[in-house]
Amino acid sequence: MDAPEATGVAARATGRRPHVVIVGGGFGGLQAAKALRHAPVDVTVIDRINHHVFQPLLYWVATAGLSPADISYPIRGILRRQRNAEVQLGEVTGVDVAGQRVLVGERAVPYDYLILATGARHSYFGHADWEPVAPGLKSLADATMLRRRILTAFERAELECDPARRAALLTFVIVGAGPTGVELAGAIAELAHKALRHDFRHFDPATTRVLLVEAGPRILPAFSRHLSDQAQRGLEHLGVEVHTGKAVSAVDAEGVTIGGERVAAQTALWAAGVMASPAGRWLGVATDRAGRVPVNPDLSVPAHPAIFVIGDTAAVASGEQTLPGVAQVAMQAGHYVARAIARRTAGDTAPLPPFTYRDTGNLATVGRSFAVAQIWHLELSGWLAWLVWTGVHILYLIGYRNRFVVMFQWAWTYLTYQRGARLIVPPPSTDG
Repeated sequence: MDAPEATGVAARATGRRPHVVIVGGGFGGLQAAKALRHAPVDVTVIDRINHHVFQPLLYWVATAGLSPADISYPIRGILRRQRNAEVQLGEVTGVDVAGQRVLVGERAVPYDYLILATGARHSYFGHADWEPVAPGLKSLADATMLRRRILTAFERAELECDPARRAALLTFVIVGAGPTGVELAGAIAELAHKALRHDFRHFDPATTRVLLVEAGPRILPAFSRHLSDQAQRGLEHLGVEVHTGKAVSAVDAEGVTIGGERVAAQTALWAAGVMASPAGRWLGVATDRAGRVPVNPDLSVPAHPAIFVIGDTAAVASGEQTLPGVAQVAMQAGHYVARAIARRTAGDTAPLPPFTYRDTGNLATVGRSFAVAQIWHLELSGWLAWLVWTGVHILYLIGYRNRFVVMFQWAWTYLTYQRGARLIVPPPSTDG
C-alpha cells in the first residue's frame, strides 16, 4: 500500500473515508488541518500539549511583557467548527510504517496519510551538559522558566552584598544572534534599564550587562548587511554588548567563556541552534546533520508517498540551499500538502507541481520602537519597520481576544515601559 493511489483505493474498498493523521499542532500542522476542512477525509491532530503557541512572541513572555495565555490558544478551540477534524492529546513515540500506524504510548492510531509537523528542539552542538545552565526558548514552559530565572536574578541582586557576586547576577549572556537572540537581548536590556529602574533600593538596574554572542561575522545573518548593521546599532543604543566572530567554548552555572575570555554570569540563555524532532528515527530514514528528514519535491518521504514531513522537521531543498525553519515555510508547506492529499482522495492522480516557497520577507524587532524588515527588495529600519513588525504579529495571532490583549499590552508598554506579567512562579514542588 505504498503507492498514494493504493492508499485511496484501500480506504474506499472498506467504505470509509481516508484518515489523515497530523502529528503536531504548530504552524504547519494546523495549516494542513484547516486546509483539509472541505476534503473528503477524516483528520486527527495529535499533540503532546493541548494548545498552539505563537512562538515568535515567546520572548515577550520570557521578559514579562505578556502572559502565556496571550500568545496561545487551545487546539480544540481552533478546530471546534471543523466537523471532519478531531484532536488527541498524547506524545507520539514512533511510527509503524509497515502497518501505517502512529504509536502514541500504548495506543496505535491508523492512518492512510501521515503529516509529521513535529517542530524542533534545542541543539547544543555536542554539549548537552550546557542545556541545564543555558536553557533555550521553544515552548511556554521554557518561557515561564526563563522569566523566573531573569526576574529571580534581580531579586537576588537586591539582597547580595558582594559587588562581584551582584555583578555576576546582573550579567545576562545570550548565545546566538538570529531573530530570537536579538529580540531577547533587546527585551532584557529594556526590562533592566527602563521597566525596573525605580523598583529596587540597594542597586541600580541600569548597571545590568546584556551580552549578545554570535560565532558568525554579524548578527541576523538572514538579513542584508545594511539591516544587520542597523540592528546592531539599535542594540548598542539599548546598552547591549554585541560580540561577533566569537564562539562560546564553555558554559556553566558561574559564567560563559567567549572567544577565550571568561565572563562571570549567573544567567546564560541559548538561541544558537536547533535540532529537528526524532521523526527521522521514527521512520527509519536517513537525516541531515540537524536531524531533518530530506523530502521529495512534493514534501513526501522517499519510498513512502503517503507520509509527508513539513516545518522544522523537513529538509526542503531550494536550489543549493535548504529552506529555513520559519513559520511561513511551515504554513505554506501545510497548505501545499493538504492540497496534494485532497487531490489524491478525489481520484486526481496527476502530481502537483513541486513545492515552491514564496518568501514574504524577514522581520526582527530591536527594543521598544525599532525594528528591521526585509520584504522582497524593500528594506526598512526604525519606527516604520517596527509598525510593520507589530502589524504582522498581531495579524497572525490566533483569536480576537489575544489580538486585543496583545495590542493593549504593547500600547501600555510603549507609553509607560511597564511590564505587566512580572510574576515569579516557582517550579512544581517535588514533595509528596
